[in-house]
Amino acid sequence: MAKGQRGQSDPATQNYQQAVQFLAHHPMFGPLCSRAHFFRAENNLCPENGWAVVTASGSIHVHPKRRGAVEEWIYVLAHALLHLGFGHFVEKEQPALWNIACDCYVTRFLKDMKLGKPPAEMAYALELAGKSEEELYKWFVEHGVPEQMKLFGTGGERQPDMLFSDKYVRYSYKRDVNWERLLGIGLSQAVQSAVSVAGGYADALGNEESKLSDAQKAKRWFINHYPLLASLASHFTIIEDSLICQRLQISVAAIDVTSQEIFINPAAGLDEEECKFVMAHELLHAGLRHHERCQGRDPYYWNVSCDYVINQWLMELGVGRFPQIGGLYDPDLKGLSAEAIYDRIVTDMRTYRKLYTLRGIGMGDMLDGDDPRFWEKGPGTTLDDFYRSAMSQGLIYHQERGRGLLPAGLVEEIRALGQPPIPWDVQLARWFDEHFPPLEKRRTYARASRRQSSTPDIARPAWAHLETDQLARTFGVVIDTSGSMDSKLLGKALGAIASYSEARDVPYARVVFCDAQAYDAGYLSPDDIAERVSVKGRGGTVLQPGIDLLEKAADFPKDGPILVITDGECDRLRITRSHAFMLPKGKHLPFVPRGPVFRME
Repeated sequence: MAKGQRGQSDPATQNYQQAVQFLAHHPMFGPLCSRAHFFRAENNLCPENGWAVVTASGSIHVHPKRRGAVEEWIYVLAHALLHLGFGHFVEKEQPALWNIACDCYVTRFLKDMKLGKPPAEMAYALELAGKSEEELYKWFVEHGVPEQMKLFGTGGERQPDMLFSDKYVRYSYKRDVNWERLLGIGLSQAVQSAVSVAGGYADALGNEESKLSDAQKAKRWFINHYPLLASLASHFTIIEDSLICQRLQISVAAIDVTSQEIFINPAAGLDEEECKFVMAHELLHAGLRHHERCQGRDPYYWNVSCDYVINQWLMELGVGRFPQIGGLYDPDLKGLSAEAIYDRIVTDMRTYRKLYTLRGIGMGDMLDGDDPRFWEKGPGTTLDDFYRSAMSQGLIYHQERGRGLLPAGLVEEIRALGQPPIPWDVQLARWFDEHFPPLEKRRTYARASRRQSSTPDIARPAWAHLETDQLARTFGVVIDTSGSMDSKLLGKALGAIASYSEARDVPYARVVFCDAQAYDAGYLSPDDIAERVSVKGRGGTVLQPGIDLLEKAADFPKDGPILVITDGECDRLRITRSHAFMLPKGKHLPFVPRGPVFRME
């Protein structure tokens, strides 16, 4: 009895046992500890001046009388376990040098991991500059081992700590254990535990987590098992507060892209599978940049269009289960993009006015969709880059790991996100290039050559543009000069038109101002447009007379394109010629445009 009490009160034994328990409960070392055998007894294989040695079969022989702190035993035992996990038991021509190389590598790993505390005889500075065991071994074979690098093993001075065979049969275990696989499992568990600590579900690595809600379990499932959305899911915070949801009028779920929060109403009664569906729905809103692609459309109808597309994809993917509480799903819309569905919705707004989204009746589940400040240039650019990158990298990881097939429409949209959006001025330049290709110079005798004076008896043709070709290069500009138009945007638009006209050899442009009636300013050169234009109007908005004036003008080419500058607060326009629109970012037209739309920032 007295002997047992002495054993229990032995501080060296207590410190050793605490270290073993710590590693057994550590998410990374737990799988290795479960298959390893620890021997702390007299006459084991540990040298007299050592701390511990490890055999290829997974037996760790610990010095029975060595006194050390808990942190020191954690370091020593983790060192031995990592020899197994890293697969260091391979035959080499010079096993002593290989052992030293492996000791140096494990020492650096534990230093980076900041696990435990090395004993005094091993606490030396080590600089390896990112070399692996193989590189260290080759360097040691060629150049020899520096004396300071022989001190990092746990077997004692000049003693190996890796034994390829047990000397005693009673310590020999014929077991087929994949130690590297166990370390991989431990690393995966460590990552999951770190995410739990970062999310507030646990206070330390390896601690038992508190009870997770169904929404939190769904988020964890995406992080651990669904690479496509794992990155996005890890960056969003789940808020499950019925009072907050009630104040924001959220019946089931909604997403705030700017603050990276997903709101899920506990009163909706979603189970874990339904939470997976709802969370994937909200994450795809963010990842596919639906908040940015609204581009002046009505936020609610745009939200409805995106919901139809996302829910169709999720039904094909089989992610979670469609909520029993309901949602937007129409098989007839399969294969259509959100933009195409929106164009269909705006032709029958009454039918779609009171549809039930995840937020509620008549409301979109993207909370920032109706905030005009969101369209201002600022922090949204950084978030946009993050969501684009997260979806693109998630798609690559999903496909590389063979995690299943994805709908073709979803893959196409994600790949399109990888291409940065084209600025409005570049789009405008392309429009000019389409309608005004570069002029070709020709030989003409109508004009004398600059070199004619050198040979007065020989007629030389000039190399110049034909005047008839230049006169045909013109276009019409209909400018909305109503009171709602911003003068700064007008100046920016006219400046861009003038610069591109001059660059494309367009000598004149027909300018028409429109408010409640049309004011014909005639043909203006690019210099006149850029320097001094007297804007007329600043009244109501009726643009059709200006369009009719250009289309019926006898001195305007029949194939001349028309560029309309407006803020979108106008009636439906009938334009029979090639045309384009220039709108401020965040504005939209009250009809489906047939020509391109350039949105000025």
